[in-house]
Amino acid sequence: MDDTILPGEVWLVGAGPGDPELLTRKAERLLRSASVVYYDALVGPGIRDLIPGGVRQVPVGKRSGRHSKDQGAINALLVQAALAGERVVRLKGGDPSMFGRSTEEVAALAAVGVPARICPGITAASAAAASAGVSLSVRGVARRVQFVTAHVRAGEPLALDWTTLADSGSTTAFYMGRGAAGEISRRLIAEGLAGATPVLIACDISLASERLLHTRLDLLPIAAGAITDEKPTLILVGEAVSAGNAAAAIPASVRDSASCSQNPAGAGADQDVQFPATSSVKAAT
Repeated sequence: MDDTILPGEVWLVGAGPGDPELLTRKAERLLRSASVVYYDALVGPGIRDLIPGGVRQVPVGKRSGRHSKDQGAINALLVQAALAGERVVRLKGGDPSMFGRSTEEVAALAAVGVPARICPGITAASAAAASAGVSLSVRGVARRVQFVTAHVRAGEPLALDWTTLADSGSTTAFYMGRGAAGEISRRLIAEGLAGATPVLIACDISLASERLLHTRLDLLPIAAGAITDEKPTLILVGEAVSAGNAAAAIPASVRDSASCSQNPAGAGADQDVQFPATSSVKAAT
């Protein structure tokens, strides 16, 4: 397939989890072919540095409670640029089709006859599992993977099918989960999932500042509050992401070199942190 962007064409491109090395080769070619790139707040400087100097870069980032552009305004920008003959890239963190509102943008473009195509990216759940040395699925343990957004508008309930999500034979990925950590823990336990169910919390996935914490479902609210402040946070729940599975995948020389602290609040960026009855936080160095 030709990766060259035609004038008046739009590509929705996945930037992956943050590490430029995890950007696909196709995505990098598309960035070089663009005349304008509209990028999300989750797209870090390491990715944007790959965009040629002559390409116009426009931030349209959205973070919880802090929107530089609402979705309607973003749609309008894409339509305007395409109709003006620009070669447009809409650069999104992770994968454009994983809670990226790609359908809304494609529909807005299609309504005025603008062709839109999608270049997938590595989604946060896959990258977090890789960093932790675990698999999202494990034969005989987790036969199903569930992807859920825990982001809601202020004042709205987190209306999810908690009965279905409380499946001990699956791995559930809660995107943007930090603010809902307490409800996730409470509702899953109420639906029968054991309090000791393994949980992996991840933020700044794949970056130098990455932090990973193995904990358990009943301690999730405490652990989520300690690992990160306002950073986007992924929560993985299920037996497949247990620290035991991670330990089996990591060479002993690497495991033995890690030290643990009993003071999570004061831990530095290069320390491991251990909570009572949990496994350790891994902070990238």
